[in-house]
Amino acid sequence: MLIRGIHHVQLAAPAGGEDAARVFYGGLLELEEIPKPDALAQSGGVWFAAGGQELHIGIETPHHPALKAHPGLEVESGALDHLAAKLDEAGYEIVWDDRIEGVARFHTQDPFGNRLELQARPAAAAP
Repeated sequence: MLIRGIHHVQLAAPAGGEDAARVFYGGLLELEEIPKPDALAQSGGVWFAAGGQELHIGIETPHHPALKAHPGLEVESGALDHLAAKLDEAGYEIVWDDRIEGVARFHTQDPFGNRLELQARPAAAAP
């Protein structure tokens, strides 16, 4: 197989959205911010580590949020309710979805209107 995996997913934010991205992704979702290469830093945005992959927040002008397309972020077992509570307390809508048997998951939106899915699978069902 030529493709070995997914290195990163990129979502868009409006100009000046870096601080809001840090609060949401770094603070609420507890992702580690990673440095952008110097050659790309001038274009704005912020990058985060998400397990073995990366989540890039790029600047888009004009900004158009991803309303249907979304990353599915896998959460450690037992942490899904914790993250849902943090997001709810911060004012983000949480929409639980039980249509996949054995998978606890919900959808929310980031501060820029991008759709996100957070899910936890039982250890035996993890890929």
